[in-house]
Amino acid sequence: MRVIIFGATGMVGQGVLRECLLDERVERVLTVGRTPVGRSHPKLREIVHADLLDLAPLEAELAGYDACFFCLGVSSAGMGEQDYRRITYDVTLAAGATLARLSPGSTFVYVSGAGTDARGRAMWARVKGATENALLALPLEAYMFRPGYIQPLHGITSRTRWYRLAYVVTVPLYPVLRRLFPSAVTTTERIGQAMIAIAEHGAPERVLGPAAINAAAGGPTHPR
Repeated sequence: MRVIIFGATGMVGQGVLRECLLDERVERVLTVGRTPVGRSHPKLREIVHADLLDLAPLEAELAGYDACFFCLGVSSAGMGEQDYRRITYDVTLAAGATLARLSPGSTFVYVSGAGTDARGRAMWARVKGATENALLALPLEAYMFRPGYIQPLHGITSRTRWYRLAYVVTVPLYPVLRRLFPSAVTTTERIGQAMIAIAEHGAPERVLGPAAINAAAGGPTHPR
């Protein structure tokens, strides 16, 4: 498979990129983002592009891929709805609409979040819900990932300072969380593995929570 990753420098995106580079089913990876990913690999090609709302200059580079793993996102903390919507909805749909036109029927996996609801009271939940609905209406094999707690593995860290601090506290608690709430937790590794599996053979549902993500990933996690 040939895959595109948007947001490969974020915590989830780093994990997805790692799994794609390790997996023999993935023959080529193209990353698209505002900053370099900071690594090299024979399968990897990256495009640094400042304006992700305007992908027209990149269309020749984006055509012909089997799947897009969209991991780009920001925290809504301290943001107004208009600014949050521009990044969360407008940028995502710019990518989705472009790929639907260039590669109709290809797989598009969007990382949303637990609690997403287009009619919800929380601003972020409404915006992400609207984003999900718009993607599902495109001529793509679109899947929405709604992870709950995500444990970063293999040295991956969040770029958001308060997320990093929170993970320092919760790392020792992860084994307990996994035992007590197995349907509410996943890892960066499992998310990447699940995306690859779904790009290969699909999934029975279009909206996947943590338990479904872990099930799609297949066998047990293992250090590599």
